[in-house]
Amino acid sequence: MKKLVLVFVLAVASPTIAAQAAKNPEAARWEQEVRNVTITRDDWGIAHVYGKADADAVFGMIYAQAEDDFNRVETNYINAMGRLAEAEGESKIYQDLRMKLFIDLEALKKDYAASPEWLKKLMNAWADGLNFYLWKHPEVKPRVIQRFEPWMALSFTEGSIGGDIERVNLGQLEAFYGKVAVSQAPSADDDDTEEPRGSNGMAIAPSNTADHHALLLINPHTSFFFRSELQMVSEEGLNAYGAVTWGQFFVYQGFNDRAGWMHTSSGVNAISEYLETVEKKGEKFYYKYGKEERPFEVKEITVPYKTGQGMAEKKFTVYRTQHGPIVHEMDGKWVSIRLMQEPVKALTQSYTRTKAKDYKSFRQTMELHTNSSNNTIFADANGDIAYFHGNFIPRRDTSFDWTKPVDGSNPATQWGPLLSVDETPHLLNPKSGWLYNSNNWPWSAAGPSSPKKEDFPIYVETGGESARGLHAIRVLKDKRDFTIDSLIDAAYDSYLTWFEKPIPCLVKAWDDASAESPLKTKMAEQIEALRGWDLRWGMKSVPTSLAVFWGQEIEKRVGDEAKKAGKPTIPGPPTLISVTSRMAVSAFTPPPMLRPSGVIFVPGRSGAKLLRIHTGIAACTTGFSVFGCRTFAPK
Repeated sequence: MKKLVLVFVLAVASPTIAAQAAKNPEAARWEQEVRNVTITRDDWGIAHVYGKADADAVFGMIYAQAEDDFNRVETNYINAMGRLAEAEGESKIYQDLRMKLFIDLEALKKDYAASPEWLKKLMNAWADGLNFYLWKHPEVKPRVIQRFEPWMALSFTEGSIGGDIERVNLGQLEAFYGKVAVSQAPSADDDDTEEPRGSNGMAIAPSNTADHHALLLINPHTSFFFRSELQMVSEEGLNAYGAVTWGQFFVYQGFNDRAGWMHTSSGVNAISEYLETVEKKGEKFYYKYGKEERPFEVKEITVPYKTGQGMAEKKFTVYRTQHGPIVHEMDGKWVSIRLMQEPVKALTQSYTRTKAKDYKSFRQTMELHTNSSNNTIFADANGDIAYFHGNFIPRRDTSFDWTKPVDGSNPATQWGPLLSVDETPHLLNPKSGWLYNSNNWPWSAAGPSSPKKEDFPIYVETGGESARGLHAIRVLKDKRDFTIDSLIDAAYDSYLTWFEKPIPCLVKAWDDASAESPLKTKMAEQIEALRGWDLRWGMKSVPTSLAVFWGQEIEKRVGDEAKKAGKPTIPGPPTLISVTSRMAVSAFTPPPMLRPSGVIFVPGRSGAKLLRIHTGIAACTTGFSVFGCRTFAPK
């Protein structure tokens, strides 16, 4: 272990620091905070932060994050506050506008002022830690944020990839407010080279483990470097280790000495779009609600942006109904969007769950209902294992199709109270002895002990089954006496469930193709390799690389069709089976060639990336490999 102790020095021997301190009225406070913090870095560079109070631990952990990658810390908050164009120019204007439709900086300042004192202390320590880092490292030049304020922590309170706000399509937003055709509006949402992502969590009950303690597997898939990894400890009961999204002061997913939690992106329907009936009277716009005509709330938003000649700005007149801001137009109607906006509650839930020691206290954090886009897998030292579904689900009239914009003029489409935890898909100690989630629906979360789809409103889940979900069941069912090692082995099982049905369809399509087809000869060697493939990946497996390349092309074609039809763009096995027969051979025209060495060569691509696309549960992950597989044993 390599130990690095944070020490704030105001020494005569260091006139530069002494001079800086004399000019900075906050130096005395920082000096006091630093004396209560120790940062130890282990052989992998992971920071283990120890503070006297929780606020001291927050001060130290955010300082350590800034040491590791200040740019990512700052960028997350530049983006969250709608200031990315100030650093990256005109191309980010509409991304900033999207954030500013929901994130009101003046409102955040008021929220901070009204926050409980304990939370204020944490936000104060967060800002102090970052400002102290910048003070100690004058060579680091922030792109936008020259000074961090405590209230800024409320702009980024949920650590998952792609928050709720990012569901707003940038192309459609620009088409509405920029007055350009949708087809002409570029959108970051349409990036064909998007990094593969997805997460997997598994919990095993004591009745199903060799040492009769609960096991939890935490396997988040993220883009490279999306999160930090660290431990934060205080004398006030904090002792959490795990993944921290850059710039946040809580462990997003990980464990403490008694419990652990894993988040997976959910298919819950927590966002609603409304078709607004608009009428212009004079210079004002009105929308219909029941028998009323209500005026739009109108506001001007200014988006500064960087140019080669300095800073410029673009002004927008934006509109809002009781449902939320207008974000695009559809069939002649303006479309508003409603989503969760509870920054104080969200930050409270994100932090307090890291100190939850058992199921009861963890469930209490869930009662805040602000984990809007994630499912949660939980285990504790008492032997409890649990599944919680997406934590923010407004009650709605099931006669409407909530996967599409609904009639905003109809009062029946108004949100009701949130569903309670017991009214959502939820498991506690299922008879199966295990549970899991792989970004799929919850109806297979514990095999035969799973929640039943018919017991819940249809809007609690919009997704389906997935190959990763089917693979999870394959490696969990009928297995006994799990250990940490055998659970990791199960997670890295090399069987590729995704290809079970599509590969036979491909082979049959090739067999049925005309003998005159040029592909018959050109692809004969590749088809034979796949015909005898055992559907297991391996670093030296030529069929794996062939199958993945072909599978990507099939997914792309299916995804393109799905986009046009307004359906999910990531197909599951049933969809793939139906389309493979008609696309199989035409899609199988890969540029790679089989080399004598048996190694696949793909120009301009990384073999490791190809092998990471469909590797079952956790074959080749990005971000963290199975960093959080641990036993929870009673003390």
